[in-house]
Amino acid sequence: MTFRVLPLLLAGASMAACGSDPSPDQYGPNPQLPEIQRGLFPSMKISKPTGWGDDKPMVPAGFKVDAIATDLKIPRQTLLLPNGDILVAEGKAKAAPPLRPKDFIGGIIKKQGVTSVKGGDRLTILRDSDGDGIYEARGVFADRLNAPYGLAFVNGAIYVANQDSVVRFAYQDGQTAASGPPVKITDLPSVINHHWTKAMTASADGRFLFVGIGSNSNITERGMMAEQDRAVVWQIDTQTGMQKVYASGLRNPSALATQPFTGTIWAAVNERDELGPNLVPDYITSVRPGAFYGWPYAYWGRNADPRVRPQKPEKVAATVRPDYSIGSHRAPLGLAFSVPALGAPFADGVFVGEHGSWNRNGVVGYRVSFVPFRGGRPAGNPIDFLSGFLKDGKARGRPVGVTVDPRGAVIVADDLSNTVWRVTRTATPPAAPPAR
Repeated sequence: MTFRVLPLLLAGASMAACGSDPSPDQYGPNPQLPEIQRGLFPSMKISKPTGWGDDKPMVPAGFKVDAIATDLKIPRQTLLLPNGDILVAEGKAKAAPPLRPKDFIGGIIKKQGVTSVKGGDRLTILRDSDGDGIYEARGVFADRLNAPYGLAFVNGAIYVANQDSVVRFAYQDGQTAASGPPVKITDLPSVINHHWTKAMTASADGRFLFVGIGSNSNITERGMMAEQDRAVVWQIDTQTGMQKVYASGLRNPSALATQPFTGTIWAAVNERDELGPNLVPDYITSVRPGAFYGWPYAYWGRNADPRVRPQKPEKVAATVRPDYSIGSHRAPLGLAFSVPALGAPFADGVFVGEHGSWNRNGVVGYRVSFVPFRGGRPAGNPIDFLSGFLKDGKARGRPVGVTVDPRGAVIVADDLSNTVWRVTRTATPPAAPPAR
């Protein structure tokens, strides 16, 4: 591609992004799905980075937010250890090579909205020794990892989902550095790695790990052979490393969480692009064993994607509809269940880290939202919990992983400002209404 052609393509992308982005009601189990809109380029707009300065994100009344770690190397996900220490996975994988001119252009635009810091490929540990909310001790627990992302603590050990494998570190309470190299549990699909992030959670009994493995394309542009063992959630035996597909058809299950009391696995899924600014809704859903959620053949239940060749009506007919739409192109990368200690209206539900859009004219996401639950299911519209990441059209941060401390704190990784935020109550929470 010559430098003379590049400005023309950028101008084309800019023109494609000039159309309006209507916002139908897309929250909940029955989102409005507009007609497909396709063109030479999808809408592309990114919020360029700017600093926080003396500002902080916005929180609801009765809460405060503090930066408990800054100057990190692309923090993605966090893990609360039994003694209260916080483990932070830092890293970034190399982008998959572009296939089409629009991929090349999209890559340029997306790079405008990310940090210039190099990923750490490490685990950093944070410690608040006296419980005053100030994490005065910080060190590297382990380094030389391969784009670490998903984290879990199971049966006294720390598990890490790198982009290419799941590994285990032995752990003793209070330990601040790994006592040796990690033990590989199993390899993960990592050829091309269009979606490299490998989300992870553990079963309630600690027997299994569940790992999200995103697709290798938007909509099979690399061919179906490249999608072998992609767009799935794997179930992995923690003792033997044996794995199997637990559920499939989830384009990019970029966050996983285990629901308290029920043990149900939930996922936050980034859906496909290039069908318009309000298609396809990203979602959170319970992950049913053996279920197929549509990618690439269908979206939001049995809506066939006309771009897939060959079409497979039987796969469309077999598609399971997700539980709850959070809106299109919000890029959810964090998911964590709440605890009663956070008080009403945040006592029962899930927090969702919305990294933010790059493919709408009107940007969306860039917040941590809260989806209230009732009777173990989503019930009601999302509520802003941590916001203010955008100012004057520029991004001061982009939230990724969310972790809930049972004592009543919400921990958020921000991979643009390279900060870990901690949200706590400043007053006694109001009593939650009785369950119905």
